[in-house]
Amino acid sequence: MRKIVVIPTYNEKENLALIVEAVLAVDPENEVLVADDNSPDGTGRIADELASANPRIHVLHRPGKQGIGPAYLAGFRRAIELGGELIVQMDADFSHPPTSLPAFYELARDHELVLGSRYIDGITVVNWPMGRLMLSFFGNMYAKFVLGGLPVCDATGGFKCWHRDALQAMQLDRVQSNGYGFQIEMTYRAWKMGCRIKETPIIFADRKLGTSKMHLSIAVEALVMVWRLRLASLLGRIPTRHAFGA
Repeated sequence: MRKIVVIPTYNEKENLALIVEAVLAVDPENEVLVADDNSPDGTGRIADELASANPRIHVLHRPGKQGIGPAYLAGFRRAIELGGELIVQMDADFSHPPTSLPAFYELARDHELVLGSRYIDGITVVNWPMGRLMLSFFGNMYAKFVLGGLPVCDATGGFKCWHRDALQAMQLDRVQSNGYGFQIEMTYRAWKMGCRIKETPIIFADRKLGTSKMHLSIAVEALVMVWRLRLASLLGRIPTRHAFGA
C-alpha cells in the first residue's frame, strides 16, 4: 500500500530536513508530503530543495498560516490525489517518533485509523510543563464525557495513520475545527462512521528545536467545539453509515 506521511510546517527550518530524513529512513516505501503555510523563515524553500533531490518527497505550498486543521485537510486531499492508501499525519518537531511508523502500518492492516496515544499506557509524555500536561490529560477526559464515551484515551492526539477510504468517506469539507479541536473532531467522525480504531502507545517528547505553535486559545476552542460536535451528532449531521469493519 502506498504510504504518504503528511507533515504540516510553519517556521520549521531547523527540523524539516531532519524529520524528513528520519521518516524516509524508517521505511523504504515511505513518502513525505510537506504542507507549508508560506513560512517566512524559508521552510518552504528548504522543502523544495529536498523534493528536487528525492522523488519520495512532495511539497504543497499554501498561501499563509491558517492553522493545523486546514493544513492537514489540504495535505490529506493532496495525498489522496498522489495515490496514497495509508496516509499518516505527524508533526515536524519530533514529538511524534518516526520509529513508531512500522507498528502503525502493521495495525492498519485491520483498522481504518491507528492513533498514537500518550495516555493508553499511563502517561508517556516527556518534558512537558505540568500545567500543559494537566490541561491535555483532563481535556481528553472532558471530551470523552461530552461526546458520549468516545472510546479512545487520547482524543487530542495528532499522530495518526488513516486509510484512504476513511478520509474519503469523511466529507472533509465539513471539518471546521483547528488545533486540539481538529484532532478530536477527526477521531469522533471516524468513530461515528464505524471505523475500526486502534490506539497504540507512543513516547511523546516536547520539541527541542523551533517554537511551539500551541497556545491557550486553541485549547479553549476545543472545549467549546466538543459541544458543537455533540449537537451536530444529535441532529444527524455527522455521518453514521458504519461503512467499515468486518
